[in-house]
Amino acid sequence: MIHRHPFHLVCLVLSLIILPAGVSQAKEGGRNSLPSSDLQTVRGIVKPVVEAVIASEIQALVKGMPFRDGDAFKKGDLLVEFECAKYRAELSAAQADLEARQKTVINNEELASLHGIGRLEVDISQAELKKAQAVLKRAQVIVQGCRIPAPFAGQVVKTLVNPYESVNPYDDLVSIVSNQDLDIELIVPSSSLRWITRKQSFSFNIDETQEAYPAEVVEIGARVDPVSQTIRVFGRFHQHPTGVLAGMSGSAEFPDGTFPTQSTFKPSTKPSSSPPSTMKRTAKH
Repeated sequence: MIHRHPFHLVCLVLSLIILPAGVSQAKEGGRNSLPSSDLQTVRGIVKPVVEAVIASEIQALVKGMPFRDGDAFKKGDLLVEFECAKYRAELSAAQADLEARQKTVINNEELASLHGIGRLEVDISQAELKKAQAVLKRAQVIVQGCRIPAPFAGQVVKTLVNPYESVNPYDDLVSIVSNQDLDIELIVPSSSLRWITRKQSFSFNIDETQEAYPAEVVEIGARVDPVSQTIRVFGRFHQHPTGVLAGMSGSAEFPDGTFPTQSTFKPSTKPSSSPPSTMKRTAKH
């Protein structure tokens, strides 16, 4: 038989009492040691208000693309030009056909007034004139597509074709972006809807420039993501930031609110007490 000294029993009891308290204090200390920036900042990205991928409307050979990747351009500058000798010839033919139809209508109306032809011939010639007008308009639209001007001032993100290549309708030609009007897109916890509002000011610290820019909330997303429990929030700079480009990322700091680092919901860990059994066991002798 093994005899335990009373002193050892006392140490064992004290260790069982002190250990849970130490673990609890360590957990609380871990929560309190989180930096305040983790509770007041959220990640975001700079997005352009205006950007586009220009596509071809016709089948033609690329004649020229004056701007390359990264080049800046003004609104109305030529971005893409096609070789359109064929389409210009079709336009000239459509114009000539329209003139002939117009003269036919005038001649038929004079003959009808002298009872030389019936009204049916006049109506047919007028219908053919309308058809020639539609063909001419179509040819004009095609020729207009031979030169693609810039719809806004901006920069070339990437050219997707090269000169002397042949393209088809709806083929992408060049990607452009405007860095003059920028937005900020944030992904915040949905619990932040309790205090975040439109026109609320915040500071956006951009990683690439290592500078902070004042901004404000302009719009709040219309739906919460049920999986991540987040919502999109859109902001805008108070003034256009110099040197900031679309795609840069950073952290938004809201001095008037905090973002929880973990869910505040704590499920109960207390075991449920089972009802006492009404069955009685009988011992057999």
